[in-house]
Amino acid sequence: MSVTITSGKAPTTTEAVPVPQYEPAKARKAVWAALVGSSLESFDFYVFAYFSAIFAPALFFPELDPAAGLLASFASIAVAFVVRPIGAIIFGNIGDRIGRKATLIITITIMGLATGAIGLLPDFATIGLAAPILLLLLRVIQGLSLGGEWSGGILIAVEQVEPKRRGFYAALPQLGSPVGTTLTAALLIILPLVISGPDMLAWGWRIPFLVAFPLLLVSLWLRLSIDETPVFKTILAADKRERIPVLAAFRKYPVAIIVAIGAALLGIGSYALMNTYTIGYGISVLGFSYPDLALATLIGSLLQFVTIPLFGLLANRIGPARVVLIGAIGTLVIAFPMYYLLQFATFQILVGTMIIGGILPTLAWAGLGGLMANIFGGPVRYSAMAIAYAIAATISGFIPLVTQGLSNATDAAWWHPGVVLGVISLITLISALVAARWKRPVDEIAE
Repeated sequence: MSVTITSGKAPTTTEAVPVPQYEPAKARKAVWAALVGSSLESFDFYVFAYFSAIFAPALFFPELDPAAGLLASFASIAVAFVVRPIGAIIFGNIGDRIGRKATLIITITIMGLATGAIGLLPDFATIGLAAPILLLLLRVIQGLSLGGEWSGGILIAVEQVEPKRRGFYAALPQLGSPVGTTLTAALLIILPLVISGPDMLAWGWRIPFLVAFPLLLVSLWLRLSIDETPVFKTILAADKRERIPVLAAFRKYPVAIIVAIGAALLGIGSYALMNTYTIGYGISVLGFSYPDLALATLIGSLLQFVTIPLFGLLANRIGPARVVLIGAIGTLVIAFPMYYLLQFATFQILVGTMIIGGILPTLAWAGLGGLMANIFGGPVRYSAMAIAYAIAATISGFIPLVTQGLSNATDAAWWHPGVVLGVISLITLISALVAARWKRPVDEIAE
């Protein structure tokens, strides 16, 4: 059986290609493989976020004063994001040339080993300047692998099902974010209860990083057991692979890449702001304890286990771009009121902030994968999505650093985080408006 698949523009030629054969059982298995991988990615991000806000300044940058140490610590977060576009180019090309499955096995292995290795690092007191250098090196390795992880995880899920169901299947791997947050927050709540403060600083901080090793084993087991996506098999059968997919992505979809970067900014950047900067801000300025902050984050994350699948179902009905748009509008509206209320520094307000400030950006997060999959053609989809996500992640990696700098410049004025959240919400709002008007076949293969 064959059909004619053409581009979204007026066709000049047509070419018969095989029809992707979707199998529901394989799709469900692929979603689990994508979810475990995204959970490990998220776990890495949040563990290092908490570590950089609480422990890294004293352990790896003790020669600096507290404010400078915190800035240096946040800069170590940014390093991993800076190299993500390089990883996106490398693994995007591999994903569009040899397949989604093989690429995901490579990326998850590199990421898991690098994350676990941080838990084995000696600190500054033990090996001096080599400690922060090794920390930054491992962050670079993590960043390279993360450049190809998210896009591949989304594609291994969405390319297993027919286009009309992809809003939901693209949202499910995004559950990895609350899984990672929940696991991290639970560890940071439990560990101080069983390990004293001095011992946490001495060795307890290593435990969350070492958890990456068993998570890696589970991820590998799942990914080795899944099949390649029907869409990539169809591309192979039709001999439609690009010789250099990354270059082809920029040539064919320059505007779409810019739109995808803007659409991703809120979903990624809000987590960098809420779960990295706000943690350090809550401790150093507002006077919260980090167990309280971890518990509030945990409550907000548990709610996402319900909201993300629901937002995925909504994406099936109204389109993922419109889901992202609703999230951007809502976040823009609440950005300043949320941070104003947080100044009253009660635990109830903190929990409310994490819930409300989590639900609205979660709309943008849940719809993101489907939005991107809908605006890029199959032969370069891995590369295009990886590049767009990596650039957005790189920008987001600097959000804690920029927000901290804005705090220093304004003497920690209550509105300074709201400015950052409002700006990224507005960028995503405009990008989602453009993406919602996009007219392009989801499985564009012959162009």
